[in-house]
Amino acid sequence: MAPASSKSVRFPLRPGKGTYGDRCVVKANHFFAELPDKDLHQYDVSITPEVTSRGVNRAVMAELVKLYRYSQLDGRLPAYDGRKSLYTAGPLPFPSRTFEITLQDEEESLGGGQVAPRRERQFRVVIKFAARADLHHLAMFLAGRQPDAPQEALQVLDIVLRELPTARYSPVGRSFYSPNLGRRQKLGDGLESWRGFYQSIRPTQMGLSLNIDMSSTAFIEPLPVIEFVAQLLCRDISVRPLSDSDRVKIKKALRGIKVEVTHRGNMRRKYRISGLTSQTTRELSFPVDDRGTVKTVVQYFLETYGFNIQHTTLPCLQVGNQQRPNYLPMEVCKIVEGQRYSKRLNEKQITALLKVTCQRPQEREKDILQTVHHNAYYEDPYAQEFGIKIDERLASVEARVLPPPRLKYHDSGREKDVLPRIGQWNMMNKKMVNGGRVHHWACINFSRNVQDNAARNFCHELALMCQVSGMDFAPEPVLPSLTARPEHVERALKARYQDATNILKPQGRELDLLIVILPDNNGSLYGDLKRICETDLGLVSQCCLTKHVFKMSKQYLANVALKINVKVGGRNTVLVDALSRRIPLVSDRPTIIFGADVTHPHPGEDSSPSIAAVVASQDWPEVTKYAGLVSAQAHRQELIQDLFKVWQDPNRGTVTGGMIKELLISFKRATGQKPQRIIFYRDGVSEGQFYQVLLYELDAIRKACASLEPNYQPPVTFVVVQKRHHTRLFANNHNDQRTVDRSGNILPGTVVDSKICHPTEFDFYLCSHAGIQGTSRPAHYHVLWDENKFTADELQTLTNNLCYTYARCTRSVSIVPPAYYAHLAAFRARFYMEPDTSDSGSMASGARGPQQGGRSTRAFGNVAVRPLPALKENVKRVMFYC
Repeated sequence: MAPASSKSVRFPLRPGKGTYGDRCVVKANHFFAELPDKDLHQYDVSITPEVTSRGVNRAVMAELVKLYRYSQLDGRLPAYDGRKSLYTAGPLPFPSRTFEITLQDEEESLGGGQVAPRRERQFRVVIKFAARADLHHLAMFLAGRQPDAPQEALQVLDIVLRELPTARYSPVGRSFYSPNLGRRQKLGDGLESWRGFYQSIRPTQMGLSLNIDMSSTAFIEPLPVIEFVAQLLCRDISVRPLSDSDRVKIKKALRGIKVEVTHRGNMRRKYRISGLTSQTTRELSFPVDDRGTVKTVVQYFLETYGFNIQHTTLPCLQVGNQQRPNYLPMEVCKIVEGQRYSKRLNEKQITALLKVTCQRPQEREKDILQTVHHNAYYEDPYAQEFGIKIDERLASVEARVLPPPRLKYHDSGREKDVLPRIGQWNMMNKKMVNGGRVHHWACINFSRNVQDNAARNFCHELALMCQVSGMDFAPEPVLPSLTARPEHVERALKARYQDATNILKPQGRELDLLIVILPDNNGSLYGDLKRICETDLGLVSQCCLTKHVFKMSKQYLANVALKINVKVGGRNTVLVDALSRRIPLVSDRPTIIFGADVTHPHPGEDSSPSIAAVVASQDWPEVTKYAGLVSAQAHRQELIQDLFKVWQDPNRGTVTGGMIKELLISFKRATGQKPQRIIFYRDGVSEGQFYQVLLYELDAIRKACASLEPNYQPPVTFVVVQKRHHTRLFANNHNDQRTVDRSGNILPGTVVDSKICHPTEFDFYLCSHAGIQGTSRPAHYHVLWDENKFTADELQTLTNNLCYTYARCTRSVSIVPPAYYAHLAAFRARFYMEPDTSDSGSMASGARGPQQGGRSTRAFGNVAVRPLPALKENVKRVMFYC
C-alpha cells in the first residue's frame, strides 16, 4: 500500500491560469457568501434512549430550544446536525448540562391493536462543550495561504444554512424537495416527481460560495396501498389472485415504506412495512392474549373496529418485527407522503422525469434566481444568528472559448481535413483516415418483423456506406443472412460461427464481423449476444434495431459505419496536430493516455459487484485507438482492485499482472515503444475519495511500471473527471447570438479556471460539447498528481482537443474520450455477468450464491466476487465497446 498518511501527499498547486482562447464572461450558479466573524462553538449532544432517526433527534432538539432558548441557552439559536453535534454563535452559559424532554410519539412500535393513548416518549439530552470552531483557518485557506480546507468550519456553515430548509422541506442528500416547489408530475407505477433544489457551501477563489441548482426526484405517491399495487401491476387486483411474480414485485416495491392506517378515525398511526404475509388475509390468525386465544384477522377487524375487510384474498402487510409480528390488511393502509423512491426507475419513468428536469438555460437560470430569492437567506433566523450573508446575484466569471482542433481525414476524399463549427461536423465528402478491412462478414436476424430480403437489402446498403466512408468492405456476406428466434440466441450464434469458420478456415481466413438485426424491445437478447460474441467466440458484432432497418436513413448508416470501423481496428479521424507532432507533452515522446471508471449497481441491488474498466491508447503519435479491459470487484468498492496484481503460481512462483501492466505491454506491441509519459483520466470519483483513490491507484501504476523493468518509472499525470456536480454555466447575455449555441447554451470549448474554482489547486470546468437540449453540464477536471508539469493552457487544450476524437459521432463530446470509453466498457461488462447478478428485475438478485455455478471466486474482505468471463484476445485489441 501507499503511505497511509494522506497528508503526506499534496495535490499540485495551480500552475497559473490559462490565457489561450477568446475571452468572455459567463454566469455561474454560485452565490457569494460573506464569511461571518462570529465566535463559533461546538457542543457534543447525547440523546438517550438513542434513536437512529435524525428526524426524531431533530424533534427532540427543536422542543429543547423552544422550551429553554431564553432561560438556559442565553437566547442563542443553535444549529444541529441531527446526530451528535450542536453549533452556536458564541458560548452557551454552561460547559455541560442535562435536559429532560418529552415528545408525543406519532409512530406505533407495538404490535397488536391495544388502543393506547398517543404514547409520550421521555428523552434525556446532555449538551457538553467540545471545541471552538475556528473560522480563521477557513479565511486563510480561501485566501490561498493555507493548503488544507478546514472541513469542520465548512461543515458548521453548511449545517447552519440547512437548518431552515430541513424544517420546511424533505431533505435528500444535499437537496431539498417539496410538493409546493413546483408542480408534482406523475411518473407512473405509483411514483411522482417533486421539484426541489440542491444547496451546498463551497470554498472557491472568490471566497465562500453557495452552489444552488434546480433538481427533481421520484417520490412515492401518497396513495392507498390497494391503489398503489393496482398501478404497480397495471391491473384491477380484485379480479384474479396474485401470481408469485406479482408478490415479489409488490414486496420489492413496498419493503421499508411507511404507511398510516385509515380505519381508526383520527388515530392515524404510522408503521413501516417489513414484508408481505405468505398467507392471504382470510387465512391469517394471531393470538390476542397470553391464554392462547386465537382470532382471525378478518374477525378481529370486524369486532374491534367494525371494519369489514373486502380484499380477503390479498396478503396482509407485515409491520413491526419478527418477534411481535403485526398484520395490516392493505385496504386500511395509505402511503405516508414525502418518501423518496431510491430504487431503479424504468424507461417510462426516466423519460417522464427527464421531461420535468430538462430546462433551457434561460428558464433554469430564472428558476435558480427565484429559488434563492424564495429562500430569503437575509431573513433566515439561523443565517442571521451566525452572521452569514448570501448575495442574491449569480457570480459573473471570466471564461475563455478554446478553438476547435483541425481533424484529418483520408487524402483520397474530397475534403482531406475539417475545422468543426460549434462542436460538430459531418462525414460528407470525407473518408476515414484509416479504413478498416471487412472481407468476411455474416448477418443474423432475430426480428420476426424483418423479412429475409429486407435484411439482405439493409446489409447491402450498410456495406455500401462502409465503402463510401473509406472502409475496405466486401459487398456480399460469406453466407446468406439467417433468421433465428431470440430464445435460441446461443445456438444460432455458435452454429452460424461454425458454418462461416468451415468455409473460411481452409483459406486461412476468419470472420471479421457479425451484423445482427434485433427487435426494438429485445430484453436480455442484446446483452446475451455481446457476452457470447466477445467472451466465447471472439467476434466483434454490430447490432441494429428493426426500426432503423426499415427507415434506413443515410445519417444512421453513416453513424453505424463509424462504429464498425473502430471495432475492426480502423481509425475514423485523428488530430492534425497529432500527426504534425505539435501536441505539447504528448507529441515529443511516446505517451499513453488511460481512461478509468467504476460503475456501481443500482440502489436496491445489494449483491451485485461493481465493475471497473480501464482503457489505454494503443497508437502514438495519433492517440485515438483505445484498448479496453474490464474486471468485477466488491460491491460499491470505488478503488480499482485489479490495476496491479501479484499472485503465486505453482510453476512460475511469484507472478505480477493486472490491467495497467497488460495495457502497457500491448502499447509496446502496437507501437514498438515503451510509454515515456502516462496521462491518467479517472472518472467517477467524489471529492471525499480523492486522497484514497490517488494513493491506491498511483501506487498501482508505479508498481505495474516497475514490474516491467526495475527502474521504469515514466512520469504520471492523474486527473479526475467529474460530471456529477451542480455547477452550471450560463451565457452572460442570452440574447447575444454570438455567445450561445443553437440550444441557448454556452459555446463548446468554454473553459473556466478562476473565481468558482478551487482556491489553490489545479482544477477547471470545461464545457467541450454543444448543447442539444436542456442545460449543458460542464465537466470538472481536477489534477491530483502531475509529474509532467502541464501548464493550465496545455492541459486544458489537450483535454478539449481530445473531446473531438470520440469515435462514435462527428461531434465533440462532454467528457474526454478515454473516460467515456471506460464508461462504455464497464457498462458493456454488466452484460457479461451471470444472469442472477445483473439484476433484470425478474429474478431475485443473488438467487444462487456467488460460490456455486461458474468460475472460481476471489475474496475482498469477506465478500467473494465472481470474476467476469475473460475477453478473447482479438476482441481486447479493438474498440469492441463502441
